[in-house]
Amino acid sequence: MLAASSATPGFWDWSFDPPFVLVVDLAILYWYGNRRTIAAPRTTALRRLRHGSFYAGLVVLLVALASPLERLSEQLFWAHMLQHILLLVVAPPLIVLARPWVRLWRSLPLDARQSLGRSFTRGRLVWLRHMSAALGRPLPSFVLFCGVVLGWHVPVLFDATLTSETLHALEHTLFFATALMFWKQVIDSPPLHASLGELQRVAYLVGAMVVMWVLAVVLALAPHPLYGAYAQQASRPGGISALSDQQIAAGIMWVPGSIAFVIVLFVYFHRWLAPVTATAPPSTKPPVAVKAATGGLVSDHQ
Repeated sequence: MLAASSATPGFWDWSFDPPFVLVVDLAILYWYGNRRTIAAPRTTALRRLRHGSFYAGLVVLLVALASPLERLSEQLFWAHMLQHILLLVVAPPLIVLARPWVRLWRSLPLDARQSLGRSFTRGRLVWLRHMSAALGRPLPSFVLFCGVVLGWHVPVLFDATLTSETLHALEHTLFFATALMFWKQVIDSPPLHASLGELQRVAYLVGAMVVMWVLAVVLALAPHPLYGAYAQQASRPGGISALSDQQIAAGIMWVPGSIAFVIVLFVYFHRWLAPVTATAPPSTKPPVAVKAATGGLVSDHQ
């Protein structure tokens, strides 16, 4: 991979490989499933917010996997780290926040949904349902998320992804999949079930954020470049050294990588500190404005 990219990629150097096709297919399926989903008119504003969140998540995936950033990541470690941040803490929370699961399911033909439903409940795919239920619990999701982040940044594995397209694709797939499992524990995304209380969600977020900070500190304070595939390059865009490249990557993991965690933490802290109005008149309408202001973290029905 590194040997294949000698020139610095330009703005129009986009890739139309399978990741691009998959993301576009997801957008089409969501759009079609939304047309087949009936929702109450009073939830229009909130639904538009969630549609925007879903499509924004897909755009982030395109930037991470199909934009010039993909080629630049073959030359600069900080660009590769930015890819990881987009796949771990930007696209997944946006998609989880959008609650797209029902619409994606309804995009399938009725016969296909019935067949898959039977397979998941009592057919040959029942093992997959049991496995997803087990791994989708809070503790396994946390361990998998943190383990995947740390494991793929071990130098021998990281360098291997730079010479193998298969390992590179596996790395990014695991980043995104485990991030979806992680974020659905702290952001309500029916019909996926989040069993943690608010205080537990805060601890959950802080724990994962600390893990990423520890990795960032290791990268920043290392006295020499840790990844041989980048250190051995004769030159880099911008003329920076391999060690400076690594330190910039550490800064990206530390600061931009913490933004999504801080936003969700702020929402929960705001809800704790907001005064409770006991005399507020009852209303038959859902608090759309509050949900929009909190990014849809307040649960409602599809």
